[in-house]
Amino acid sequence: LDQSIMAASARLCTSARRVLRVGGVPEHFNTPWHTAAKADLFAAQGIDLHWTDFPGGTGAMAAALRQGELDVAILLTEGIVADIHKGNPARLIGTYVASPLTWGIHVSASSPLVDADALYSQPAGDGLASPRFAVSRMTSGSHLMAFVDARRRAGDAVAASLRFEIVGNLEGARTCLRDGGADAFLWEKFTTKPLVDSGEWRRIGECVTEWPCFSAAATPAAIAHAAPELRTMLSIVASEAERLRALPDAAEVIGQMYSLQPVDVSEWLKTVEWASSPAISSSMLRHVVETLASVGVLQAGATLSPEELVAPGIAVDADSS
Repeated sequence: LDQSIMAASARLCTSARRVLRVGGVPEHFNTPWHTAAKADLFAAQGIDLHWTDFPGGTGAMAAALRQGELDVAILLTEGIVADIHKGNPARLIGTYVASPLTWGIHVSASSPLVDADALYSQPAGDGLASPRFAVSRMTSGSHLMAFVDARRRAGDAVAASLRFEIVGNLEGARTCLRDGGADAFLWEKFTTKPLVDSGEWRRIGECVTEWPCFSAAATPAAIAHAAPELRTMLSIVASEAERLRALPDAAEVIGQMYSLQPVDVSEWLKTVEWASSPAISSSMLRHVVETLASVGVLQAGATLSPEELVAPGIAVDADSS
């Protein structure tokens, strides 16, 4: 073990109350973590949960897992699968949100594009043939799903020709689209709806994933020394998500926390399926890997098996249960 893993192991082992540093995007999907923490549900089970928001998304959280700055992250499934292939030692410990993610395809209000197909059939804003996508980071969800959308709409050759502008986060994307530095940006459609409603952006299409959108991943140290607490943590969040959904004012609670309109939250609640379970489908993981390989993000013939992506002793195969 390198020094960072040894230090993390010591911290996890010696803490009177098990410290778990958890990261996630500052979006409505993660409401149950915050309401559970506010109600001291983690503390009641001996878990000292430290939550950190990551506006930079999956790419930023994957880096934090690599650097030992987090014990657990709630990331886009395709993003963490890709990063594990690229050497991230973290492994999947569960499915957080079982429903797919609907990515909005956004352009500046001043863009001449009227639909997503036009992205690939008309010249880019700078006059060249291939479109420019703003992305939070390379291998982030906004980057990977741009490939997936281009392949679905225009084929492999067009997907391979895409150009990318790294913007860091949603605020960076706002600046980039406003200044004409990119033609489009993919982000979860309810998170960006206030920008569409205000007239700053237009949503010209959607791209829906074919797999559960968010997964939980943990570092080797956390898996080795805090497996019972990781399972308890997932169970607490699953129960809290169920309680939250049953509230008559759930849309108002979530909307206030994330500056969303309750009517939009109500619509989103009809589509979201929180799982927060250690069950992960091996066939789903194979599909994600095959899709990433087909768009060139992973090297075909050099991919990992589902068993190599998950944490033994914590994750279980949903296809076998």
